[in-house]
Amino acid sequence: MSASTEQAPTKVLVLHGPNLNLLGAREPEVYGKTMLVEIDAMLVTHGAALGLVVECFQSNHEGVLIDRLHQARGEYAAVIFNPGGYTHTSVALHDAIKAIGLPVVEVHLSNTSAREEFRRRSVTGAACVGRIEGFGAESYRLALEYVARRVARG
Repeated sequence: MSASTEQAPTKVLVLHGPNLNLLGAREPEVYGKTMLVEIDAMLVTHGAALGLVVECFQSNHEGVLIDRLHQARGEYAAVIFNPGGYTHTSVALHDAIKAIGLPVVEVHLSNTSAREEFRRRSVTGAACVGRIEGFGAESYRLALEYVARRVARG
């Protein structure tokens, strides 16, 4: 195949919200002992096996996450997003997810439905194509497999 007819690899953006940079040390009884760098490495490797290029990004700042969602338009086929604590509060992230026109899968390590009352409502999830939660780091892998199948369907 010539270079002009080769198709660019399908790219997936994985966004991690606030405090996820502390995974492995922060409440391991809730979030597990797997560090964020390990989750990212697993996603990149598993993504490659699925024919995807996975790029990961973490920020503790709502505006930075909004900017990354906006930048995803035209560059990525889908987004996997763990908004962390913003899940329950951020109308701005909800609106950004809706505005970009990409499938976004919300991911959580813990089962938010089984936790404190305030964690049971997802403001951002209402703008996503679906949510995967409660399976620890495997939640991300499951989301990536869904995205791979969705992208393959076109």
